[in-house]
Amino acid sequence: MMKVEIISEENIKPSSATPQHLKIFKLCLLDHLIPAPFVPMVLYFPINDNGATKHVHVQERLVLLKQSLSQTLTRFYPLAGIIKDDLCIDCNDQGAYFAVAKVSYSLYQFLEHPNLQLISSFLPCELGFTGSSSGVQATHIQVNTFECGGIAIALCISHKVLDGASLYTFLKAWSGIACESEKVVNPDFVGSLLFPTDELWLKDASMVMWGSLFKKGKCTTRRFVFDTSAIATLKTMTSGKIAVQHPTRVEAVSGFLWKCAMAASEKRFGARRSSLLTHLVNLRKKFTPDLSDESIGNIIWIASAKCKAKNDELGYWGLVDQVRKGVSEINVEFVKSMMGDQGAAVMGKSMNDIGNFGSSEEGDHYGCTSWCNFGYYELDFGFGKPVWVSNVGLEGDVLMNFIILIDTRCGRGIEAWVTLDEPEMNLLVHDPDLLALASLDPSPVKF
Repeated sequence: MMKVEIISEENIKPSSATPQHLKIFKLCLLDHLIPAPFVPMVLYFPINDNGATKHVHVQERLVLLKQSLSQTLTRFYPLAGIIKDDLCIDCNDQGAYFAVAKVSYSLYQFLEHPNLQLISSFLPCELGFTGSSSGVQATHIQVNTFECGGIAIALCISHKVLDGASLYTFLKAWSGIACESEKVVNPDFVGSLLFPTDELWLKDASMVMWGSLFKKGKCTTRRFVFDTSAIATLKTMTSGKIAVQHPTRVEAVSGFLWKCAMAASEKRFGARRSSLLTHLVNLRKKFTPDLSDESIGNIIWIASAKCKAKNDELGYWGLVDQVRKGVSEINVEFVKSMMGDQGAAVMGKSMNDIGNFGSSEEGDHYGCTSWCNFGYYELDFGFGKPVWVSNVGLEGDVLMNFIILIDTRCGRGIEAWVTLDEPEMNLLVHDPDLLALASLDPSPVKF
């Protein structure tokens, strides 16, 4: 049995004090959109030798991580603060919570057959959706040291500050400082300038929307890994369909998983049900000119694609087409409308449409987000690149059907972390069409 034991805890403070005029960090309007309190991620790094010095190497890594984190927090000063309320962060330099844990297991033993539910024991905090975030530190990190000398860096960073792209920017800055890279990452906290707010109307509206999409049930998470040949096959399955020529990896995989999830729902309920797939869309390239990749905040919006129960002729390619159309509607003109005088009406209508569907007992909703193409596997803190980048397996009595797409280590395949109600997951994992193209919970070191 694997055992994870905390052996030290401390706060890593910024190397330089935050200036007085930056002590209060205002959240932007879109920061209120996300219901999850944290962005969880775990990066796994093997030991680079098999000698008796592994303990020394681990200690050197810990010192390097702490020193470089302290310097990084000076630039990413909100991450060293505490959540004051739903509108701002108190940048009081309290620092990032930093724990070190000892794992009574070999890293490669774990990676050979990873238990997704055990990953939560690597995290520095729990991932609940209830309770207030006020007074909570913005950044929680736990470095898990394995018997072999390998380590897993687990992060839970406030989703009030970062989206997936912002998290990568933070990690790129931290790893760059650790490696003494000449490339300096300068975060641009532009969110509150683009979408300023002193009100909580979007948070209230989004909570109504998300509340309609959460449901009671026993959720479970499984990984489905699509290698490069499987993705090529999916792309050829749309061949000849003018509307979806040259689908992206994300379009192809999310559309296929949507099809398979709908089939599982039909088997469970005995009838075809209406279905809604929502995608979180990165808005940074939807501005004129584009925002910098180093723009920090939840600069995202929700695209949606629908399939009516009676629309029997809408096959796989039709679902991919719906995904593409939904995402394409979140364009430059849409972002302009979000920022205009009618922005509240535009965003409110978008959320109402999703919420109204979620309130229906006759339909299924599936959320999707992509962490692909960010470059997580290129991160190097001075002791090599990660052999795996993972999310967390979820369990509980309240769930939302959700899909997280992550690059495989080769950078061309996709890991799909799928969370469903257990009865539908039991059907999904036996879907012959899905298993013909995806590997179920394989060892991540083999891809």
